[in-house]
Amino acid sequence: MKSIENGNYGDYGGQYVDPRMLPILEELETSYKEYFSTEEFKKLYTHYLQDFVGRPSKLFYAENLTKKLGGAKIYLKREDLNHTGSHKINNTIGQILLAKKMNKKHIIAETGAGQHGVATATVCALFNMKCTIFMGAEDIRRQYPNVRRMQMLGAEVRSVTRGLATLKEAVDEAIEYLMENMEDTFYLLGSVVGPHPYPEMVRELQKVIGEEAKKQIKEKEGRLPDVLVACVGGGSNAIGLFNDFLEEDNVEIFGVEAAGKGIETGEHASAFANNEPRGNTWNENIFVSR
Repeated sequence: MKSIENGNYGDYGGQYVDPRMLPILEELETSYKEYFSTEEFKKLYTHYLQDFVGRPSKLFYAENLTKKLGGAKIYLKREDLNHTGSHKINNTIGQILLAKKMNKKHIIAETGAGQHGVATATVCALFNMKCTIFMGAEDIRRQYPNVRRMQMLGAEVRSVTRGLATLKEAVDEAIEYLMENMEDTFYLLGSVVGPHPYPEMVRELQKVIGEEAKKQIKEKEGRLPDVLVACVGGGSNAIGLFNDFLEEDNVEIFGVEAAGKGIETGEHASAFANNEPRGNTWNENIFVSR
């Protein structure tokens, strides 16, 4: 599903939004497509990935895990070694460069576990920009160490109390704030979710993971892997790894979702595995793209 037409990835995507969002999304799409293709952006983005984030991240042969499982050789793409401790920083660096180019002064973001919030607060501190993070009150309680990190970096963390007081409500409140403050505000979204062009833009900024992994595995093993596996929550980690392998027919791709108490119970965090298959192989909480 590499091709995107009218904001759709195959059967998914589009712009089903409040009409007030359309001019914001149109400005964002035009700006990002123009700026990301320039040598100025490519040079700056590469510079910050290398000298600030610490890329390329390592591809580590997990010898002990390989022996324990007694099967395939297992390699880990160590995104946890990036500055701030996750892959989220790849995306926030690129988007804040775009925000500066668009002359936006106020960065807002949503966060659940807090990793995207920390990465956003970090780049805002780097570029001396105002930062507001929307976070559900329940997530604030559960992830308080990350809340303190965001605050220490100078971000305002806004507690969202409505609904279940978790990520969904934080996203809703961030979008409402954006619509009311569109002139100087940039919504730095952290996952491959939301209306077009956000999924496409996040994919473009995270695909460095798979580009590096493909080169590294060839250097270590002399060939491509048989299988890729990534967790699927918001999707940015998964699409980042998968994107450069989507046209490789001999590489199986597994996205693993949280099945919770079982797909049939409705008490799970699976966005895809409980849907009808559309030309792919589905097995409970594992999506296999061939």
